[in-house]
Amino acid sequence: MLSLEEGRLAVRLARASIEALLKDRKVIETDKYPEIFKEKLGVFTSLHTYPGRELRGCIGFPEPVMPLSQAISDSAVSAVRDPRFPALGEEELEKVVIEVSVLSRPELIPVRKPGEYLKKISKRDGLVLKRGSFQGLFLPQVWEQIPEKVRFLEHLSQKAGLMPDAWAAEDSEIYRFRVQAFEEEKPGGKVREKKI
Repeated sequence: MLSLEEGRLAVRLARASIEALLKDRKVIETDKYPEIFKEKLGVFTSLHTYPGRELRGCIGFPEPVMPLSQAISDSAVSAVRDPRFPALGEEELEKVVIEVSVLSRPELIPVRKPGEYLKKISKRDGLVLKRGSFQGLFLPQVWEQIPEKVRFLEHLSQKAGLMPDAWAAEDSEIYRFRVQAFEEEKPGGKVREKKI
């Protein structure tokens, strides 16, 4: 778990990485951060319009494959070019707020039959659906837009490139994770921990 000050530092690192890319066309150093930033942790960086809070980009690493500082910087830079949206321009820097979500390691939800998922998942869970080579992930923040469990799982299946009912297939696996999220109140402004 990150302290509030470490969470603030994580969001500032994400913004600094984006600014360095858009303004200076360079990559910033990520090795001068506190010890927890050297740990390998999964992370997602989300960009939201301000003040509307519409999603503007979200990219990350669900698995702990690199040190947290590098994962934050890389995910922030990648979120600028999320293929679902036009690339973020420098003029938009003051029109977006940044959110950094640090993930626990995804754990397989054991079930005997797929219907049991509906009892075993909660709205605090982020979920990963895997079926063969297909995979989709939703952060727990997505529950705010899709609060009904079956619909959530249907949309997750579609995000994985599968049919809506793929979550209920015998060969599908669902993993759960939790997040600790920090967000800017306004562009470049005060950072708070987001309640999930």
